[in-house]
Amino acid sequence: MTAILTQASSNSLQKDTIFQQSLFLPYDGGQLHLRHISPASPAAARSPLLMLHGAMSNGRVFYSESGRGLASFLARQGFEVYVLDTAGRGLSTPKLSKGVDPGQGKVIREQLPLVQAFILERHPLTQGVHWCGHSWGGVLMASSLVRYPDMAARVRSLLTFGSKRTIRTRSLKKWWMVDMFWNRLAPAIATQRGYLPADSLKLGMDNESISSLCESIDWVRGDWIDHDDGFDYAAAARVKGIPPAWFIAGARDTVLGNPSDVKDMMAECCAADARFTLLSRAHGYRHDYDHAGMLTHLDAPSDHFMEVADWLLGFDMTALKDPVN
Repeated sequence: MTAILTQASSNSLQKDTIFQQSLFLPYDGGQLHLRHISPASPAAARSPLLMLHGAMSNGRVFYSESGRGLASFLARQGFEVYVLDTAGRGLSTPKLSKGVDPGQGKVIREQLPLVQAFILERHPLTQGVHWCGHSWGGVLMASSLVRYPDMAARVRSLLTFGSKRTIRTRSLKKWWMVDMFWNRLAPAIATQRGYLPADSLKLGMDNESISSLCESIDWVRGDWIDHDDGFDYAAAARVKGIPPAWFIAGARDTVLGNPSDVKDMMAECCAADARFTLLSRAHGYRHDYDHAGMLTHLDAPSDHFMEVADWLLGFDMTALKDPVN
């Protein structure tokens, strides 16, 4: 595979012994943005990580210029972290507009495999890459792993925060947020504008394409079937499963990542080794976390982030004790 790094940002920075730079990969007439966050002295034993945002979001849910966020935290623990902005979001180009309407299938079938190959090329000695998704990003990651078992063989684990494929919980809040806004109002707005302007409407961190919006609506309400070629992800998961996975939910995340819906997705993915954690005071955590707060709350680094780092490190420590011949 030829090198596909085209440029680095001019504002690379050092913050508390971590370095950040923006990498740009040529893709579909534009560029995919990868934020690379690394420790000043990378640990040879650490496997790299790939992180993916959810709907109406971008990679900034995992990091900030000032060094906050899960990606920055894990870099301080010695991990090399790569945060993807999917096509049209964040610093990826071209931006969403009328006529620029990438669907979620592009992320599953093209963008994730492309970035996975890029990371493996940069880290040829690694045994694999850890994947981490927030919200719908976890769904897209699980889908790609199910679809491409050869690629999944080089993915060490899947870590998700508030990820669900279906929403079966019932409440007035769910009726308004999902049934009325996401399923009805959002498509109408997107059709008029050519995309959902979630950023300007202050509905999310970033905008959403019509295709991704409509495809996610179908998946939340129905079957786990690819809209472009009919690939049956649910059937493939039952046969192939996914790598070891940790599904994390927040006690105050009652709609977008309701714990019961997260558990449903965990069962549907058929992971080789799956665990579930509810971030709640009742389970010993400092807060009942909500959908974004699991990643953005000021107390998260001193609460559950270290637990995440220890879990990821456990894969590498096991490999050192039992190396592959």
